[in-house]
Amino acid sequence: MTSESPDIKTRGTPTRAPSAVPVDDAVLPFEVDALDLRGRLTRLGPALDDLLAKHDYPAPVGKLLGEAVVLTTLLGSSLKFDGRFILQTQTDGPVSFLIVDFQAPDRLRAYARFDAKRLKDGQDSGALLGKGHLAMTIDQGADMSRYQGLVALEGGNLEDAAHEYFLRSEQIPTRVRIAVGEEWRGGAGPKHRWRAGGMLLQFLPQAAERARRADLHPGDAPEGSLTHTVAEDDAWVEGQSLISTVEDIELIDPDLSGERLLYRLFHERGVRVFRPLALHAQCSCSREAVSAMLKSFAPKDRAEMVKDGKVVVTCEFCSSVYQFTPHEAGVE
Repeated sequence: MTSESPDIKTRGTPTRAPSAVPVDDAVLPFEVDALDLRGRLTRLGPALDDLLAKHDYPAPVGKLLGEAVVLTTLLGSSLKFDGRFILQTQTDGPVSFLIVDFQAPDRLRAYARFDAKRLKDGQDSGALLGKGHLAMTIDQGADMSRYQGLVALEGGNLEDAAHEYFLRSEQIPTRVRIAVGEEWRGGAGPKHRWRAGGMLLQFLPQAAERARRADLHPGDAPEGSLTHTVAEDDAWVEGQSLISTVEDIELIDPDLSGERLLYRLFHERGVRVFRPLALHAQCSCSREAVSAMLKSFAPKDRAEMVKDGKVVVTCEFCSSVYQFTPHEAGVE
């Protein structure tokens, strides 16, 4: 834990200097009590590299999918039960579909579908996505209802979509920062690796009136109509100002620990960190699960899947290949 100074104690809370040891593939929850701020910081290294390397995506596609993975960890790590958080886009852009599946408490898998012929130099995330929608689904398991939030994508990036989601669905003042980059190193071992980082900051005051937001624009109001406005709380203004200073290189720097980054931002106000949540790239597919899926198909569909005397199924997430005889696949 850290406070205004690494060497003092405040209000009976134990304090220490921020750890200088970087921790990859983890989400670090934190809070800034003086500003009523709560947040999470994600740092991804080997796990992200594992997810992206399975498909050898072109660099722009890999970067976009990495951004989606970061956003998913920032949102999915808040689950308090063993469920799933699924982020999915369907758009008309060069990357027409992507999905990230976070299975609490720590398992990640991801996949992107793209049209290589439509990829062009200089396309940013918004251009790659195009127009469509972003769906965020919370699956609480069997016999439990699902919750899904939808956000229109109109050429903006995933940070923009996250802000729109929290504005319209959660009504929680929220800011998100996401960065993904390629790391090149000399010497022995892998020379190219993916890295990513992200930060989510929310204003959660005890007094509800301090978190009031302006009414959403009605859309059909006559021209010249006065819109409802609410002055932002000074604490939230300060919080937004601080997170806006975070640079991409700070989020992905392999030599900068998450605790030191948080201390840079909030040391004047005091920041408390909690136990980091580990993340793992791990697909949930199995031969048994694929077999059950095949048996759910209509007999005609199963028969059409037989090629060269066998049924072959490849997992889109992890590229694992499963082979079945026609009998094993339930083909009569």
